[in-house]
Amino acid sequence: MIAFLSGKLIGKTNSAFIVLAGEGVGYEVRVVPTFLIQKKVGDKVELFTFLKVAENALDLYGFESIEQKNFFELLISVSGVGPKSGLHILTLGSIEEICSAVARKDVSYLTQVSGIGKKTAERMIVELKSKIEKMVDSGEVEGDSGVLVDVIDGLVSLGYSKAEARDVAKKIKDPNKDSEALLREALKLLSR
Repeated sequence: MIAFLSGKLIGKTNSAFIVLAGEGVGYEVRVVPTFLIQKKVGDKVELFTFLKVAENALDLYGFESIEQKNFFELLISVSGVGPKSGLHILTLGSIEEICSAVARKDVSYLTQVSGIGKKTAERMIVELKSKIEKMVDSGEVEGDSGVLVDVIDGLVSLGYSKAEARDVAKKIKDPNKDSEALLREALKLLSR
């Protein structure tokens, strides 16, 4: 099994990197769309990988961190969630934000992904809730009360991009404030 890949990015497709990893050996690696945008041809990349073996294909999926790879494997363990959907779920936000949405039973957050309908989102919540609680208890994932997710959702509804909203939410994290106070603070930071 291929667990890690390091090399030079020699090409990109709509959904994958082509990585030259050795003397004349290149791999096509499917990655999270947001990560695909960040890298340019010629960059050095290091990816933790997951190999999906199917009857007629060997597909390689790449991740920036081992935590992201492990969470991806958790996502695709849900019936009805395949590797492509798993990658797209990772674009919704950080692992903590996705875990928080599952803990809050936020079906509308999860159905923002193409290919994930209401029934699949509900199945994800049922199947992942206890697994995510174990991850939080073991320290693999930071627990989040959902306040920051509320702030991010509020900023997005006001017209800010998800990336802008996430960046500012990380700067204002304060466990002693409610989402309304944090949203006001975020708007002040964004207006500067």
